[in-house]
Amino acid sequence: MVYGASGFTGRQAVEYLVRHAPSGLRWATAGRDAEKLEKLGRPAIVADGKDEERLAALASRTRVVLNMAGPFSLHAAGLVDACIAQRTDYVDISGDVARIRRLIESRHARARDAGVRVVNFCGVSSLPVDVGVWVLNERLGGRLVAAKAAVEIAGGALNGGTVASIIEAHESGDAALERDPLILGPVGRSALPLERDPGSIRYDGDFAAWMTQSPMGIPDTRAVRRSASLSGRDVVFQEYLAFGGRFGLLRALWMRVLLGALNLAFRRPLTRGLLGRLAKPGSGPTEQQMNSGSLTVSLLGSDAHGSSARVRIRAQGDPGNRVTVLCACESALALVLDREGLPPSHGVLTPSVAFGARIVERLRAAGVRIE
Repeated sequence: MVYGASGFTGRQAVEYLVRHAPSGLRWATAGRDAEKLEKLGRPAIVADGKDEERLAALASRTRVVLNMAGPFSLHAAGLVDACIAQRTDYVDISGDVARIRRLIESRHARARDAGVRVVNFCGVSSLPVDVGVWVLNERLGGRLVAAKAAVEIAGGALNGGTVASIIEAHESGDAALERDPLILGPVGRSALPLERDPGSIRYDGDFAAWMTQSPMGIPDTRAVRRSASLSGRDVVFQEYLAFGGRFGLLRALWMRVLLGALNLAFRRPLTRGLLGRLAKPGSGPTEQQMNSGSLTVSLLGSDAHGSSARVRIRAQGDPGNRVTVLCACESALALVLDREGLPPSHGVLTPSVAFGARIVERLRAAGVRIE
């Protein structure tokens, strides 16, 4: 069941499943607007995010709910509760770390006891990096202790739903809470120097690139640390936005100025409101913009004995839309079609912990290069 199917990313998820879901798979759409759902041409259920009775009926009729309707901190709690009560697995594309912290505190034990997987971080924030670190650990025989990632983004643009989620995080105070590097673990120690969010530009010889703070760094690093904690490990990890080549330093400087200005705009009520009016929910980049982008994640990891491994993940398409939809849909399909081969983990999970090797296989089959 694709919930939020009439929104910008929801419509893309419907298109993806039309093209890639097996012919025998039964799937439907759901959301708040009956007229918009009808236009998608699929069986549909109308359910508002605050209507407990309708959400329970929705969750009882499916094995997996794929939630594409943000802002998740406002609309998702009731649907998660319905899924846990009906023993239905749940997937979303949220990278809202403070909201996920609250989910862990209030629903992890209930979901675990019910045998339900509640899997956040299934969009570009933060499935590629989380899965990449999992592959690193596998390459090192389960002994990974430290890793870093260099992210390269080409093309793409924010959609209205993402802008709405960022605005909600600033207005609720969640954006300030998310600056804690260890908000999702590990518990019992302070953040190490490498784990503190980057505040400057530096050259990294391992990647032959200039590095600055990644726009996905907060959710990605917190997701990786949550995965390590769930797996009983403690991995020191950091992520950077990387700029190689002759003009790498200038490009890094420009990006830092751009991201700084954007962050300042989201912090101030006047400019925040203007951004919300310019990028309304349901809007997003053109097909050409979404098709022309790409995401590359290069990872380097090591164990306590000095052995190291490298992994590179490359996906075509706009990271915030095309890559997000691919990752989310393949996650949902893994829960439906690969259920018997998934790790025996339940509760509020990350992609690597919920799916393990199955999601690596699915991403490769969907055209993502993992080397």
